[in-house]
Amino acid sequence: MQHKFGSFTMTVDVDGVASVVFSRPPVNAVSISVYEDIGALCGAIEAEPEIRVVVLTAPDGAKAWCGGADLNDFVGMTSEKRKERYRFINEQIPRLGNLERPIIAAINGAAIGVGVILAALCDLRIAAEDAVFACPEIDYGLVGGGSGLLASLNVPQAKIREMYFTGERFTARQLETTGFFNYVVPRADVQAKAMELARTIAGKSLPAIRARKVASIAEAGQDWMDTYLDCQALSADLVAGIDSGEGVRAFLEGRRARFIDR
Repeated sequence: MQHKFGSFTMTVDVDGVASVVFSRPPVNAVSISVYEDIGALCGAIEAEPEIRVVVLTAPDGAKAWCGGADLNDFVGMTSEKRKERYRFINEQIPRLGNLERPIIAAINGAAIGVGVILAALCDLRIAAEDAVFACPEIDYGLVGGGSGLLASLNVPQAKIREMYFTGERFTARQLETTGFFNYVVPRADVQAKAMELARTIAGKSLPAIRARKVASIAEAGQDWMDTYLDCQALSADLVAGIDSGEGVRAFLEGRRARFIDR
């Protein structure tokens, strides 16, 4: 059976594997409507007793698995509007990580900004060796909020700080030693490896699968969310400055930002 939730299409097979495809051309950018879609998707998964495991991916040939926030949403955004946006996001994002089903990220393209957060909220990560990962919020005069989540997954602080201070891109192969991924494979093998793991998990007892997920959530804790909220507060304050608006405009216009430190 197939279900549509805005930018997400979910197909559930006879084994209870839910394949979820995120498709929002051209680069799978996350607008406020996508967060609404995430909430609807999570609600549907929780309500469907036949689902045992979820595989989250992008269409074959997509430019990105998740291209980050849709910066068109940020044009002219005030600090108060930014805070209002965050309040809504914070109702949706944790739902993905708190699903009582394991989620496998089949990362067959770039994961940028919030894309890194979405990948980190999944339980297992299979990445194409040439898929790029970046946390470029600093290039927009903002503060990326996923550092605490990466730290909770034992990604080394040295690499986290390099990613968030520089905004540079790294391939999955370059990040392989951080322990962020379960497997780094050729792009053509991402989906097959993810489905192999999904079918192994789907063959287990569903009550045990759900209990194991609850235990995993408890083990990870929610301390990362405190850091996430702190970063959001800092970004909301930065929106009132000149540099943040310049960073967003420069990206949308395809040019280098001209920051004036204000």
